[in-house]
Amino acid sequence: MKRRSLLSLLLALCLALSLTACGGGDTAPAASTDDGGSDAPAGGDTITLGMIGPMTGSLAVYGTHVASGVNLAIKEINAAGGVTLGGTTYQLAVETKDDQGDSTECVNAMNALISDGIQLVVGSATSGCTSAITSIANSEGVVLITPSGTADSLTTAMDYVFRTCFRDSFQGELAAQYAKDEGYTKVGIVYCSADTYSAGLRDAFAAACADKGLEVVAEESVATMTEVDYTNQFNKMVSAGAELVFTPFYYDVMGPYLVPQARSAGFSGVLLGADGVDNTETTIPDGADLSVYNDVMFVNHYSTELATSDVSASFVSSYEAEYGESPNNFDALGYDAVYVYKMAMEACGASDAASVQAAMADTSVVYEVSTGTFSFDETGTPIKTGVLMGYSYTEGDAAVSKIAVKTLSLS
Repeated sequence: MKRRSLLSLLLALCLALSLTACGGGDTAPAASTDDGGSDAPAGGDTITLGMIGPMTGSLAVYGTHVASGVNLAIKEINAAGGVTLGGTTYQLAVETKDDQGDSTECVNAMNALISDGIQLVVGSATSGCTSAITSIANSEGVVLITPSGTADSLTTAMDYVFRTCFRDSFQGELAAQYAKDEGYTKVGIVYCSADTYSAGLRDAFAAACADKGLEVVAEESVATMTEVDYTNQFNKMVSAGAELVFTPFYYDVMGPYLVPQARSAGFSGVLLGADGVDNTETTIPDGADLSVYNDVMFVNHYSTELATSDVSASFVSSYEAEYGESPNNFDALGYDAVYVYKMAMEACGASDAASVQAAMADTSVVYEVSTGTFSFDETGTPIKTGVLMGYSYTEGDAAVSKIAVKTLSLS
């Protein structure tokens, strides 16, 4: 009896170990009851991803577009046969959590996903929220891909946090490069000193200006990203003779407050922001003077007009067929995060976090996705180019137009 019990115990132990090895992807996380519209079939073998973003609140445009990209990628992957690991084919699903653009809610969302057994997460959309959950991802051994969290500090070498966007220091350098290329010599900065995203971009832009010989003639800050009065700041920009002002804010400030107030203060030059400026057109007040949005520019990750690869063309066509409109960069970055997970899982033959993290930490791997072809650097950040976009208005038009200007790279 003792020998039989020992043998049974050893067999059980061997079985358990075999299921946790790299090839043991057959034991995928359990399917979620909330598939977020992923079209994953009920029952069967399913790998459930997590997604966290602001689905409601003032930054909901970010979260809902990331979710659109995530759900489209999952639908495509499932329709093409799913993810094949160790001879078994899995469908994908997603469990979506709303962080409302709030760090505390983001932590709650991450903990809830972990409690549900989720090991691979897409999120969050903002640097502030993502920074609240990176330590959880690392301590719990859960892979986290932020599609649009750009703060440099979010990713460090060989941890569990990755991104499909570029980092703020790169955005800041691209913005300064654009200013130099256009011949500006006197620039200003208006930013939020208390926000991870805004302050990080300010630091990168200012450092790049110093390197490129651009004079920062005035610099002003506000205390919150919800400030509604920028008149004094732009009075000082005008007095200092700034030709271009760097404004690293989100769209919900740019549209109704910062842009019209800058023009009312007499600043007629270029307002240059980063990726958070995208979607400003959705927050322009009814009856506003639309001409003031000319010369509002922003560095971005992706443009349907400038992206020419077959992968990008297929994504745009698929997105337009699914949603009846063109995608923006948040759609594309969320979409890419899912495909990165698929490629990493199939490369290592498993869906557990440790195996997927190891696959993604291989900097020699090349990912061909909608926003371009890239490899991760040693911190889990893509090495890629950017684009310059902006807004244009012609008298008689019913609305401002979002335009793609050119691809940006550092010289």
